Amino acid sequence: MNFEIPKETNTGKIVEVTIGATAEQGGTRSHTVTIGGHTSLPFHFFEGEHPHRPVIAMEVFDKVPAKYPGSLMDYYHDVIDKPADMAKKCVEEHGAELISVRLEGTHPEKGDKSADEAAELVKQVLKSVSVPIIITGHSHFEKTNEVMKKVCEAAEGENCLINYAETDNYKTIAAACIAYNHTIVAQSPMDVNLTKQLNILLTDMNFPAEKIVVDPLTGTLGYGLEYTYSIMERIRNDGLGGDKMLAFPMLINPGYESSRVKEARVSREDYPEWGDQELRGAYWEIATAVSLLAAGAELLIMYHPKAVEAVKKNISEAFDLKNGD
Repeated sequence: MNFEIPKETNTGKIVEVTIGATAEQGGTRSHTVTIGGHTSLPFHFFEGEHPHRPVIAMEVFDKVPAKYPGSLMDYYHDVIDKPADMAKKCVEEHGAELISVRLEGTHPEKGDKSADEAAELVKQVLKSVSVPIIITGHSHFEKTNEVMKKVCEAAEGENCLINYAETDNYKTIAAACIAYNHTIVAQSPMDVNLTKQLNILLTDMNFPAEKIVVDPLTGTLGYGLEYTYSIMERIRNDGLGGDKMLAFPMLINPGYESSRVKEARVSREDYPEWGDQELRGAYWEIATAVSLLAAGAELLIMYHPKAVEAVKKNISEAFDLKNGD
């Protein structure tokens, strides 16, 4: 007797979103990256279409984070304060498929760098690498609005992923993205209804649905991972169930969030029983990333080279099974 796997048929489809623009499209990237397009749950290849693999970005900074782990400094000590060079290293040595430029140094309490300085930095990174770019701001909306308007103008036509807009500032960020042809990250604080509300507000502005990526916020291992997973799971199920305002690809930040937790970054000298800090930090990021891949993450911004290597291998092995390899 033959066994047939029961299959669920979904009425919805996750929107396909393309990041980056080649010369033919008005940009300077060597290629674009497309995420989304799925018609079934993550890695349920037997139930639907999965045209695009999840992709991994790595992050550079205009100011080194105060809690940046020492083990990562060992990888980037010669370029950590040179974002364009660090971006090149991430792409050429560690296989980054996109680069996120975090502009934390423009925050009034963390350096108060100017919008012009941020724009110049983004230009330098665009020149140093040919992969698509993510531009990541911060929670001081008055300053981040000023910065993002200038940065969007400086990178006009590149179709960068502008990260991020919230309910309190979405109009300004969305208007800049529309004016200069960029894609947007819609961020909501781990709440399905607020996620949907922000997506509705954006589309009511005639912001193209195919240029929206959702960030549900990332809780790392031991710090809200299960809650993040459940929220992402609900968003993905509702999107596949036909709710078009929840049918967008999702971005997560396992690198940034894992690098800040005590258990992942403190040294072995301080806590000998916790073992090697470099491996611990990498494993923490891997556990967060792989868990949220299963919940529906399609774009991951990561830090640790060993974590990037492991997660890329995990993704490749899964999609090789899909292709019968």
